[in-house]
Amino acid sequence: MKNDYNVFIPCDTAQHTCDKTQYDEASIWEKVKLSIHLIHCKACQTYTKNNHKLTKLMNENKENNLKIDERESLEALFRKELSRNDS
Repeated sequence: MKNDYNVFIPCDTAQHTCDKTQYDEASIWEKVKLSIHLIHCKACQTYTKNNHKLTKLMNENKENNLKIDERESLEALFRKELSRNDS
């Protein structure tokens, strides 16, 4: 049985946990380990701040998102271009 009680995690794990936290998918234990990691890692602190900024911007600008018909039109153009390049 693997021991998951190690509170020190590498940066790639911390960044993955930060992403999971952003979408409310991280467990409490993962959040605790992330918090401990963020105390001493400036790079992951910056990553976390940028993640929060991105989430905030995306949530604030929902009214600027594409309308359904615009999105469908864009998707159709993408599919057309992809099929043309596959040939």
